[in-house]
Amino acid sequence: MNYRDTALQHLAVFFAGHPSNEQRWEAGPMAADSDFFVMCFAPGPKTGLWAYFSVGAELLEADAPRLEFFVLSPRFDTRMVELVTMIAHYHRTERLGLSHLLPIGAPWLDCSSCDCFLVSLPYSFGPALEHLDYGTGSARFLWLLPITSSERQFAKEHGVEALEERFDQAQLQYWDINRTSVE
Repeated sequence: MNYRDTALQHLAVFFAGHPSNEQRWEAGPMAADSDFFVMCFAPGPKTGLWAYFSVGAELLEADAPRLEFFVLSPRFDTRMVELVTMIAHYHRTERLGLSHLLPIGAPWLDCSSCDCFLVSLPYSFGPALEHLDYGTGSARFLWLLPITSSERQFAKEHGVEALEERFDQAQLQYWDINRTSVE
């Protein structure tokens, strides 16, 4: 089985019971890449949120696991397809990884104060989602957690772990478009 089919099977098994479909952002440099798409999962038994996953974000390199990215949203919105596609392209050119802090240039949804992403472990889903082993390699699915510019600055000054501690203390409702900053 090829990587695309293996990744799709991994996601489909994990999100069993969630309606799903493939989405493509038809503008920008990733539009011409027929091997890249965003897999969209509607709310279901695993989560009441929409989940948008890159498939094919990583160009295969020897001795390194592929990285894929996902974002969770309280509703269906093509903005999520655009953002996941944008992050995949950025990853291909700049090499993202765990704990990277990315400004996205605009709110992730509506007028949210969250205009950055923290590349994070998929805490709410655990390693069963995060890790995919396939015949010739492995992949990791990392979460694009929406954060504010001030939270990004706090993490740059005090570290991502300190920011995550603040999230825990505040019992962060990361899906809340109107949440306040915790810094």
